[in-house]
Order: sequence, then structure tokens, then C-alpha cells
Amino acid sequence: MQNLHELPKLSDSLSYLYVEHAILDKKQKAIEYIKKDGRTLIPTANLSVLMLGPGTSITHAAVKTLADNGSTILWTGQDATRFYAQGMGETRKGHRLLHQASLVSDPALRQRVVERMYRFRFDIELPPDLTLPQIRGKEGVRVRQAYAENSRKYGVEWNGRRYDRGSWRNADPINRAISAANALLNGLSHNAIVSGGYSPGLGFIHTGKQLSFVYDIADLLKVDFTIPIAFATVGQSPDKVESRVRAACREQFKKKKLLHYILPIIDKMLDLDSDEPSMTIDDIDIDPALPTPLWGRIEGTEGQDGGQR
Repeated sequence: MQNLHELPKLSDSLSYLYVEHAILDKKQKAIEYIKKDGRTLIPTANLSVLMLGPGTSITHAAVKTLADNGSTILWTGQDATRFYAQGMGETRKGHRLLHQASLVSDPALRQRVVERMYRFRFDIELPPDLTLPQIRGKEGVRVRQAYAENSRKYGVEWNGRRYDRGSWRNADPINRAISAANALLNGLSHNAIVSGGYSPGLGFIHTGKQLSFVYDIADLLKVDFTIPIAFATVGQSPDKVESRVRAACREQFKKKKLLHYILPIIDKMLDLDSDEPSMTIDDIDIDPALPTPLWGRIEGTEGQDGGQR
């Protein structure tokens, strides 16, 4: 049985790969990208997110290979502008999920996380007596300033954040670029959340969707990453902005080592100082199918390890 501690860490992974109109199959310990004009081997050990666009077929063996290496698979629309579904292999301990659930279920604790998330976005220390509505107001100003500053810096006309998912091509190039860049950032955030053992659906600021926590985390990074990358890309040329902004994001995410600190950011936002809970179960990841101890109150042994089943 494979020891999951031997799997590559998320921070060691590449950012993403988008494919369309191709067949993906397993070859040796990698997957093979097959098109009419040739075949390309894709190493899975350092692939974080694989996005499958229209016209893509993937075999069961390829999916298993990706899952064994902890790669998230996203089924998307053309140019990854829509998200349809995701698949994730790799198990982890449940202490982060339990911690997240306890925070999101308590209104007072949840509000502290929300305040922490808003305060994190500022480069300066905010006065401690600011209310949450006041912090949100300042955040709105900060985002509008980011759009205006990047518009001036890269010479791109900016008329506001406007786009219609049902009429993608009617949006101007900068709005399409921002949406494409944000979709990629959402994918990476999603991968980090699931790889770390958190739930993508238990959001704090956003709520009601299975990706609510993904939006919470991605929003922490947009002003520093996707907004300037999108404006810089459109400033160079308004043509084929979706594919070009993804390439630019990949380069910047790797250069800035984004995957190295997404999980630490999440831990910080949820005030989880340690990678391990105070009470651990030794070697729980050695066997992914290993049953775990029962909740102590069931057997009247709270504070002790329950019997395994």
C-alpha cells in the first residue's frame, strides 16, 4: 500500500495544464496527450491542476494515475472560462476540515475569520476599532483603486467590471482577461484547499455554493496577481487574451511561488498554527482505506482512542 507521505507536496507542483480536442491515456507512470499531429508525455508527479476543455476524452487509467499523484482534474468550457465539475484523489487527515467546520458553524468565530480575511488584504495595519462594514468599505475602495492604477499603468481603457457568462464574446478584452485569470486562480485555490484537507464548500465570506471557500481564498490574491497580469496582457495586445493571460499567470504563479504559500495563508486565516492537531493518530495516511477510531463519546472513552472498525 502506498504511503501518502511519499506523494509530491502541493508546493512542489507546477501550476496547471489546459487541454482540448485530444485524448488522454496512461503511459508508464505518466499520462499521454494524443492529438492528430503527435503524442506528448505529461508528468503527473508535479502537476497540480489538469483542465479538460471541449472535445477531450480521458481514460479510466489516466484518471487513476492523476488521482494517485494528487492532481485535481477540472472539466471546463472552452478556454477554461466555465467550470463544470472536478475530481480529486489523495486523502488527508480530517483535522483541518473539522477545524473549518467548527469555525463556520459558530457565528462569532465565523465573523472573526471574515474580519481576518478582509484585514489580510491590506498592506498596512488597520485600526483595531474598525467595524466589519467599515473594513469592507475600505476594501471596495482598494479594489477600485487597483483597477484604476493598472489601467493607467498599462494603458488599458477601464469602464468597470462587466461581463455576461451567457454572452462571453460581448465582453471587452480586459474583462475577459480578468475572468480567465480568475478562473485559473480559482482552480489553483481549489486544489490547495482540497489537498490540505479543507472543504471547498464551507465558505466564510461567500456562502451557499460548493465552491464558496474557493472564492474566499482566491479573493485574497486577486489584486496582487490576476488583476495586474490581466491588464499587462491586454496592454500588450487585445488578441487571444484568454490563452495569453493563462500563460502569463502560469509564469507569474511559478515565479512568485504562489503554491508555496496558499496553504499557509489558509491556515493563518483559520488561525490554525500547527500542521497537526493536538491529538494525532499515528500513520493514518499509510493506508488510505484504514478505518479510524470512533468518536470517544460513543463508547464512553472521551479523551482516549476509540476502537477501530
